[in-house]
Amino acid sequence: MATLPVVAKVTETDFLKGISKMRKTLLSAVTLLALALPAGAQTLDRIKDTKELKLGFRTDAAPLSFAGEGGRPDGYSPMLCAEIAQAIANILRMEELNAVFYPVGTQDRFDKVASGDIDLLCGAATITLRRREIVDFSVPTYVDGVAILLPQDGPEHLEDFAGKTVGVRSGTTTQEALNNSLNAAGVAAEIKVFEDHAEGVAALESGDIAAYFADQSILYNLYANSAAKDTLKVTGEILTIEKHGLALARGDSEFRLVVDAALSQLYASGRMEEIFAEALPGVTPGLAVRAMHLIAPTIP
Repeated sequence: MATLPVVAKVTETDFLKGISKMRKTLLSAVTLLALALPAGAQTLDRIKDTKELKLGFRTDAAPLSFAGEGGRPDGYSPMLCAEIAQAIANILRMEELNAVFYPVGTQDRFDKVASGDIDLLCGAATITLRRREIVDFSVPTYVDGVAILLPQDGPEHLEDFAGKTVGVRSGTTTQEALNNSLNAAGVAAEIKVFEDHAEGVAALESGDIAAYFADQSILYNLYANSAAKDTLKVTGEILTIEKHGLALARGDSEFRLVVDAALSQLYASGRMEEIFAEALPGVTPGLAVRAMHLIAPTIP
């Protein structure tokens, strides 16, 4: 399996170049779990034996998960997983833990979790019941929704796309949501599917499609980096509300407990808000994200 040429040692103070240091509050909270973990914690046992935590990340879902300079994992979700890696090292009392990031695609990401190729998916993954037939998810880490990237003078209502061609990325919940929304509205529009977001934006800029549909967070990044952004806009309203989580293997409740405990402490300490600000500079959290910061932490 191809891996990034980046293997980071997890220590008390430095575990991934460019990622913020762990807060001491996380260390004191999650180490309490070590006393309660059963002997058969399968993923945790393997991590302790191999000294390796296998993390999957999307390379093309900025700002939530992407390949940064030199192919290094970057974005909101990899930052969260780096924090979780430190928590795992603390819980297992490991002096050294290699947090290895593996790039994954939209088509194979959940299969890689289910097969054990990766322990934790640190991407932009919406929690759905269908996906939970294959993998489990952590507590919610982000709230997103489908929005539209289109020309400045383009229509923003679904019914206005009747008879037009619109674009969407393949292998995403957005593709299904777009189909369902158009059918529910009785709008006959042609949907063109693209293998990556860059192709979709290029088609929009050239006029081949009337609009491009994706998660609002992704569209903001695509818009900011488009050479034609002065002629484009992103709709402020979202068509769906989608909770994101970190995917992990089904049935390993001990590993999920550690992940959820780490995330809950990040929420309670305010670190989640800091990571949001670092990963999405200048973006004001929406109502759903602000509500999540209040209700997501689980008390010890």
